[in-house]
Amino acid sequence: MAPNDKAGELKPAFPSSASIQATALWYVAPRECALNAEALPPLGADNCLVRTLWSGVSRGTERLVCEGRVPEGEYGRMRAPFQTGDFPFPVKYGYCAVGVVEAGPAERLGETVFCLHPHQNRFVAPADRLTPVPDAVPARRAILAANMETALNAHWDAGSGPADRIVVVGGGVLGLLVAWLAARLPGAEVTLVDVSPSRAELAQALGFGFALPADAPTGADLVFHASASPAGLATAVASAGYEARIVELSWYGEGTVPAPLGGAFHAGRLQLVSTQVGGIAPSRRPRWDYGRRAAAAMALLADDRLDALISEDIPFAEAPARLPAVLDPSWHGLTAAICYEAGP
Repeated sequence: MAPNDKAGELKPAFPSSASIQATALWYVAPRECALNAEALPPLGADNCLVRTLWSGVSRGTERLVCEGRVPEGEYGRMRAPFQTGDFPFPVKYGYCAVGVVEAGPAERLGETVFCLHPHQNRFVAPADRLTPVPDAVPARRAILAANMETALNAHWDAGSGPADRIVVVGGGVLGLLVAWLAARLPGAEVTLVDVSPSRAELAQALGFGFALPADAPTGADLVFHASASPAGLATAVASAGYEARIVELSWYGEGTVPAPLGGAFHAGRLQLVSTQVGGIAPSRRPRWDYGRRAAAAMALLADDRLDALISEDIPFAEAPARLPAVLDPSWHGLTAAICYEAGP
């Protein structure tokens, strides 16, 4: 169909999105994935058809999904925006997709966009749920946008400031992004604490210090905990200075977590607060909406050093076979990126 010049009018690249078959990744049983075909819904006037280029695997959340360990009481809150199916299985899950608009409102055609959509080679989504990817951010790196948004929101909840002494416990992708943001504060002294010595070189490249748990700094003004382990939480408490704030980013899933609330916790008048990306931090809520926060997080990804947070590329066709290993606790990488160019 030849395009016309009326801004906002639908310009489909295909006769109807309902005639297009897509392929999606499903979690179908504990540690078992499958690719399933599905027909796309009709393309309404306010929707876009997106051809996926990359999607990111969120190791913390998707590990719980893959292992069937989403707590029953959290089924509603854990739903991804475009999830299909119900926990525990089968479920189509994921929220880090980047692609190109192939059909939709004229002003969006050809645009590279990010969407909180499961792993799928083509999908239909409302235009207002698509975050533009700036030219300064490669499509592959843009899969980190959801993690960056979480890190940004955590700093808002924490009240981070210039010259603060900041400790981040847990050197996964989220902890690294939190530390990277902290290191951009003027005069801030930032230390990443992790059990893996291999994180030291990456921390140096990203502009902040590194320590093993045994050498973690003490007397911090602010501590972020992102290791999702009781030992990490104990390290975070031990690192906090008098009346300091400990910001908990970890999502533990099922079970209870021992917390060291004796000893120095009360004597030091410490604060232990949660942060969660599902709600905008109260300090920004009167002026910010989700769209503004998503755009800000995306713009922050314009740093080539952040490519180091993506450890492995997986062709979409190989995802069912390779994802269980990536989501296993023994995997030592950071983020796996699913590539769709050679996929089904």
